[in-house]
Amino acid sequence: MPYFASCFLVGLLATLFIMRSSMRHGHLSADHDLSGPQKFHSRPVPRVGGLGVMVAIVVGVGLAQVRGSPAAPSLWLLLACSLPAFAAGITEDVTKNVSPRRRLVAAVASASLAIWLLDAVITKTDIPGVDQLIRWAPFSMLLTVFVITGLANAVNIIDGFNGLASMCVMMMILALGYVAFQVGDTFIFTASLITAGAVLGFFVWNFPAGLIFLGDGGAYLLGFMLGELSILLIHRNPGVSPIFPLLLCAYPIFETIFTMYRRKVVRGVATAAPDGIHLHTLIHRRLVRWTLAANLERRRLTRRNSMTSPYLWLLCLTSVIPSVLWWNSTAVLSWFLLAFVIAYIWLYARIVRFKTPRWMIFRRTR
Repeated sequence: MPYFASCFLVGLLATLFIMRSSMRHGHLSADHDLSGPQKFHSRPVPRVGGLGVMVAIVVGVGLAQVRGSPAAPSLWLLLACSLPAFAAGITEDVTKNVSPRRRLVAAVASASLAIWLLDAVITKTDIPGVDQLIRWAPFSMLLTVFVITGLANAVNIIDGFNGLASMCVMMMILALGYVAFQVGDTFIFTASLITAGAVLGFFVWNFPAGLIFLGDGGAYLLGFMLGELSILLIHRNPGVSPIFPLLLCAYPIFETIFTMYRRKVVRGVATAAPDGIHLHTLIHRRLVRWTLAANLERRRLTRRNSMTSPYLWLLCLTSVIPSVLWWNSTAVLSWFLLAFVIAYIWLYARIVRFKTPRWMIFRRTR
């Protein structure tokens, strides 16, 4: 476990340095918008936590090189492929001037580089009809790019509360590492440990106090790593079901698909338009409630923010656990995927209509 431990320590210290030096760069790196539909913090907070994650990953890859790991060359290539998506995200975090379209183009560039340098392409899906089309190389590459850019954006969408995106990604990355270990894939296993350790180093400062945010740079970086490692695991190991990563990442993927449907079809607005009715937002507003003294408003908001994430961690686990247990069975994974979609829609419909199940409601305390 030297990769996990080393990257955790580096991520912890790098993120701490970013926070401690925020007095110098906070006018650029901090999120000063406290009134947006997806803003739930009470003071300006640095939103460049992705930089600390990237530093830890670079150190982890360097450690693999020093230790003479056979996976080191592939790790360097994977890191290089992630740079366009990360650069666009971190630039947005600092300048607030990179449009969603430009960030999408950067994610496409990262996915395209991975196809070229790592042969990271989807060649099997176990979905009727799609496997016939996927034999045509251009379709296969377009599908791969679509999946990577979609997952990068999906992680960015669920990055709304302290610890939400980072913990969900860490659970999914560790699940990838477990399956990679089972099939003997050293590259995917090492990359998973490096990424998970880096994320945990950031998570310590992000949850529960929200001292620093992941930002677009971190979200796009982790979404890219999650997508690429999933595709490479399937591509390099035919014994792993193609439905495994689909179920594993069901929460961010379906959250994105459902959001697009809700915005475009139900509300008739642009799919990129921000709103305040994501599932995690509804849980924050309608489930997590308590009363504190008026002079503790900031502490109350922070506590309310942090108490929202565990609900979604549990939702994420409902797809992560079965995907790990039945990673080589397409039939079982497909049934669990269907069950997750039905459960998500049922839960969203209940909460949005003020019919939240009683067992989910956080009781008020004095």
